[in-house]
Amino acid sequence: MRAIATVQQIRDAEQAWFDAHPGEDLMAEASAHVASTALQMVGDHARVLVVVGTGNNGGDGLFAARDLANAGCDVAVWCTGSRWHEAGRAAAEAAGCVFADAREAIEGLAEASLVIDAVLGIGGRAGLRGPVAEFARACADVGVPVLSVDLPSGLAADSVGARDTISFRATRTVTFGALKLCQLANPARQACGLVELAPIGLQIPSPRMWATELVDIAAHWPFPGVDSDKYSRGVVGLDTGSERYPGAGVLSTTGALFSGAGMIRFCGARRSAELVGAAMPSVTFGPGRVEAWVLGCGWGERDDAASVIAERLAAGVPAVLDADALRDLPDTVPGNCLLTPHAGELARLLGRDRAEVEADPVAAARTAAAHYGATVLLKGSTQYVAEPSGRVTLAVEGPAWTAQAGSGDTLAGICGTLLAAGLSARWAGVLGASIQALTAAAKPGPYPPDALAHRMPGVLAKLAGRAAGARD
Repeated sequence: MRAIATVQQIRDAEQAWFDAHPGEDLMAEASAHVASTALQMVGDHARVLVVVGTGNNGGDGLFAARDLANAGCDVAVWCTGSRWHEAGRAAAEAAGCVFADAREAIEGLAEASLVIDAVLGIGGRAGLRGPVAEFARACADVGVPVLSVDLPSGLAADSVGARDTISFRATRTVTFGALKLCQLANPARQACGLVELAPIGLQIPSPRMWATELVDIAAHWPFPGVDSDKYSRGVVGLDTGSERYPGAGVLSTTGALFSGAGMIRFCGARRSAELVGAAMPSVTFGPGRVEAWVLGCGWGERDDAASVIAERLAAGVPAVLDADALRDLPDTVPGNCLLTPHAGELARLLGRDRAEVEADPVAAARTAAAHYGATVLLKGSTQYVAEPSGRVTLAVEGPAWTAQAGSGDTLAGICGTLLAAGLSARWAGVLGASIQALTAAAKPGPYPPDALAHRMPGVLAKLAGRAAGARD
């Protein structure tokens, strides 16, 4: 897991560092990382244009400009504000950097090998204006590589951004202390390029947001062992599908089966059961022992939805509550359950506009998790798993091809398998969303969700090998 820090957490960590190291400065180390990355990108005889703001981010850029000039680069600097970081300016000037105005900076883009964006740091607001916005657009038009310092100027560190936000679009970003939400969440992350976390000695106590890595999936997936049997691997019960939406029953069952369920009991719609039986002969039908339920996929308008949910939850086993089951939730849900809304469904649960949820998905998911007392997997381009405690975990991201009808039904089945295997609701949501993304990434293209589910065993087999190698 990689920690994701808020602006306030970074500021607190910086203050703690300064308190522990009186008289020392973080800027020299930060700027050295920037200069080193720039040299990796373009070499030591390149023409580099450094665009700086008035704060510490600009100072990082100016000291990096000095280091690049000392390394043999031809360096020009444009300060976008009315004042400079004085020590940084003096260092850049002494190293032979030349200084440009806005017009000269834009005219110089055609000859630049690299632009270093050091205008705004973690204190910056979303969006650029005036000459800086014009310059950022020109960088994109010309196609010059951009290296952003800490984050692309025009992004807000704690925000997922908006598609119409004007910002630099970085080829690479060198960030400090910890990753920021804007570097991992869409649409903002699309402007960050390859993100490099440079260690500068900051410690972030008790992060409340985390990003999942491949090693986490391999470490937590419930791979079977020599003592496993169908019951110990977990029995999943599915009450999904309807006469109108029979495919949802098939897709949810497919997700459960091909993610490794030990046994499946299908208790959904008759038409779905016919299709499931024809396609998946290992599935059983009717009531019996289950370790987890999957409810709601493709129910449509169902008069008995509330009573079915209440009956299933009363059994005490965990449940995935998806799609139409979210319309009839009780006021509180058992803590071992997982709610799987998309943005529109979450907006309806909270009585908000969808745009409000999309603007701050972390806050929306946290609010729902706290209200219902259960874990929430907010589905979308970036997928967030929020717990009632307020901890939020971002799943591994996959390609946009998975944005299609039926993906959520398949995901619900995968999460059901993981709950039945004994995982917590948090890990069921994180691993379920991540393995679907990894499978889509391994087989990019317009594969429908059932076709991707059939390819999941191969991805899991590779992960199992990775997990075994880590143990050895």
